Amino acid sequence: MTRVLSGIQPTGDVHLGNYLGALRQWAIGQHDSDAFYCAVDLHAVTVRQDPAELRAATLGTMATLISVGLDPEVCTLFVQSHVPQHTELSWLLECTVSLGELRRMTQFKDKAARAEGRAEGSDQGGDHVSAGLFTYPALMAADILIYDADRVPVGDDQRQHLELTRDVAQRFNSRYGEVFVVPEAAIPTVGARVMDLQNPQSKMSKSAESPQGTVGIFEDRADIARKFARAVTDSESEVRYDPDAKPGVSNLLSILGAATGRSPADAAAGYRQYGTLKSDTAEAVIAMLEPIAAKKAELDADPAELSRIIAAGADKAAAVAGGTLARAKDAMGFLPK
Repeated sequence: MTRVLSGIQPTGDVHLGNYLGALRQWAIGQHDSDAFYCAVDLHAVTVRQDPAELRAATLGTMATLISVGLDPEVCTLFVQSHVPQHTELSWLLECTVSLGELRRMTQFKDKAARAEGRAEGSDQGGDHVSAGLFTYPALMAADILIYDADRVPVGDDQRQHLELTRDVAQRFNSRYGEVFVVPEAAIPTVGARVMDLQNPQSKMSKSAESPQGTVGIFEDRADIARKFARAVTDSESEVRYDPDAKPGVSNLLSILGAATGRSPADAAAGYRQYGTLKSDTAEAVIAMLEPIAAKKAELDADPAELSRIIAAGADKAAAVAGGTLARAKDAMGFLPK
């Protein structure tokens, strides 16, 4: 069976776009592959995090993954930092990747530029770009290679990192023998493309400047209804799916279709007014999210069970990761214990 790995950073609240665009597809796909899903908390600390907030966000992310339908009895569900083989293999790969390769990573350049810009405007003086932000691709490579993943669903922003992972794996295998599975990029099975309700030309995002365009999956029902009621449409009145000419209306139809199991074009049938479309979309989204919220409340009320699931997932992941790390260390010539 094909092995798949995906991860999500425990930063910010999971929103409707995350769920319809990715997490719901993870839940569906877990039955067709040997799936490993994790909260990548080590990735989160490439920028400064409040310790208490990171701890709470990691627990919340794990509860959310279970709530959206990931079954710890079917897939391997774990917290990245609970499997120490990630960081140990990351060091071996840092000693395999070149400085020039890391310097060419466009995501590092972009994030470093933004971090420097923020620091210049802070009262702390100077700028701070962590070394971890620079070496992060080696950790991402370790995340993938430690589980012998065959396929890694990646978006456009991570394709360069996956290509680097493949290069590092091939170089390591050339030097030391066939140790790593060389992963293939997989086009993610994407659900609805959910755009910002206030700016339908942009994707719904955790980091949007205005929260009014983003719908959290655990938001209060009244707030969800209010956000859809205020969603941007256009000055016309025809309800049709046309993303270029009618991005706001098309976004509502895409969401309504995803929530009710129809195509956006089919979801448009019968509508004559934007107000009705907005209210129906809100009702469909609320109904879709209710069982997720109920499961999350159940987990929040039983922290011991959530801790048990997290610990069991780490044990399952470590059993695989330990074997891969042992192969890599033996191949490089490290003395066994």
